[in-house]
Amino acid sequence: MTTSKLSAEQISKARVLVVGDAMLDRYWYGAVDRISPEAPVPVVRVTRTEERIGAAANVAYNIVTLGAQASLLTVVGEDEASHQLEALVARTGIVPYFGRDPRLKTTVKLRVIGRQQQLIRLDFENTPESEVLASQSASFETLYPAHEAVLFSDYGKGGLAHITLMIDQARSSGKVVLVDPKGSDYARYRNATVITPNRSELECVIGPWRDEADLEVKAHQLRTSLNLQALLLTRSEEGMTLFDDQGQLHVSALAREVFDVTGAGDTVIATLAAMMACGISLRDAVPIANRAGGIVVGKFGTATVNFAELFGAH
Repeated sequence: MTTSKLSAEQISKARVLVVGDAMLDRYWYGAVDRISPEAPVPVVRVTRTEERIGAAANVAYNIVTLGAQASLLTVVGEDEASHQLEALVARTGIVPYFGRDPRLKTTVKLRVIGRQQQLIRLDFENTPESEVLASQSASFETLYPAHEAVLFSDYGKGGLAHITLMIDQARSSGKVVLVDPKGSDYARYRNATVITPNRSELECVIGPWRDEADLEVKAHQLRTSLNLQALLLTRSEEGMTLFDDQGQLHVSALAREVFDVTGAGDTVIATLAAMMACGISLRDAVPIANRAGGIVVGKFGTATVNFAELFGAH
């Protein structure tokens, strides 16, 4: 299918299974009028609070905002944050599959905002127990056959301990598998269709590169060693570069004001997954994902892009 023929009705039939670490993003907004007498830090008088779904949940939200179907398989705690996250997810149209671990703290990122700037971020988290992750793998086996694409959103919180097996299961059934990677051990992503590291993430694995030619050699070596169909390097203001069997494809960033890059990577991989679930090739999906990322960085916080914004913009 070509992108020019893609309709809202066609994308509504695309099904993506998102697996990974879901989080609750909390924002406390306030006025900063003075410095604390206790320490040289600003005093924020909180006037408004907001809660949004983050990480893998935000990836799934990006998919449904585009008009496709998204299921979310994740592990959360049995705490207040988990129930708030579940309530927020329920309003989005995402189909949730929450594994619960009473010993787990649901990951919360609390950002304090004053004068339109993030002053501090507080993270609350720990790692899920192995038996909960085993039940997640069993759920995965029953879920993935009903989806055209599987997207692993790895935020390094421990929820994807069995990702290698899950990738192999999905690929052996002919599913498109996309991974937003984390850490320096990319061997766990072996056999995926495409991984989407940013510059700093890729440098952790292949080291710094001298120039574009050096980058191309190292990227293809990594792709070959991991048996990936492709590697998509997201490069912020430099756009993105796809490395695949045909060589490389570079797409320049769209010239627009960058207001907030939070969650831009989520939007990019979510758009790729939705497009590929529709049968669009990876090379045709990359410029669309690049456009989606360009739109979302003009919004504050973890934001999304809808079908009209994406396809009415060109």
